[in-house]
Amino acid sequence: MISAPSPNFDERPGGVAFLVLHYTGMRTAEAAIARLRDPVAKVSAHYVVDEDGAVYALVAEEKRAWHAGASFWRGVSGLNDASIGIEIVNPGHEFGYRAFPERQMAAVTALCLEVLGRWPAIVARNVVGHSDIAPDRKQDPGELFGWRALAAAGVGLWSERFAPPGDLRDDLAAIGYDTRFAARDVILAFQRHFLPAHLSGAADALTAGRAAALRALIDARA
Repeated sequence: MISAPSPNFDERPGGVAFLVLHYTGMRTAEAAIARLRDPVAKVSAHYVVDEDGAVYALVAEEKRAWHAGASFWRGVSGLNDASIGIEIVNPGHEFGYRAFPERQMAAVTALCLEVLGRWPAIVARNVVGHSDIAPDRKQDPGELFGWRALAAAGVGLWSERFAPPGDLRDDLAAIGYDTRFAARDVILAFQRHFLPAHLSGAADALTAGRAAALRALIDARA
C-alpha cells in the first residue's frame, strides 16, 4: 500500500453501504493520481490500483471521497455519502480501452475483500460500477472488467443463468438501477456489468432473461 494523500474529501454523514469501482479513463496512472490529488479538480477516490498491482491510498475510508458524482442505486442518491471508491488504472473508452491485467485484477480483488471485511453492510448487490450508478454519463469500468471472476472470489453479484423473461424495466429497478434514465443507457450499463459479450442496448430476450435471473438471485438472498 502506497500512501498518496488527497486533500479532496470531507466528513461522511453516516455509514458505508456501497463499493463503487471505476476506471481512471486517463492516458497514464501518473496523470490520474495527480488529478485525484489536485485540490482544484475537486475529485478523489479512496484507492487507486495501477496496472502492475500497486495500490495507492488517497482518502481514509472513514471520510467521504468525491468519486461518484450524481448517482443512484437501490433508492439511494448521491453515493459519495455512503460508498468506498476504487479507481482502477485503464485509459478507458476514450484513450484506448483495454483488458485489465491479471496482476491488477488480483490486487483489486484483494483490496475489495479487505474493504468488505471492514464494512459488512456492503452486501453483494451493492458492489457496483460507475456506469451502474450513473448510466446516463459513465461507461466504467466497462465490459472488459472481470466482474465474473470478482464475484467468484466473493466480491459482488453474478449469474450465468437466464430465467424466463419478465418485465425488464421492473427487473432492472429491482436490481438497483435508476430506470428514470433513457432505457438504452440503463440497458447498456446492465449489459456492461452482467452481459458483457452482448452490448446491444436493446430490451431483447437475452438481456431480459439475465435480468430476471439476477432478480431471482437477489430475492433468494434477501
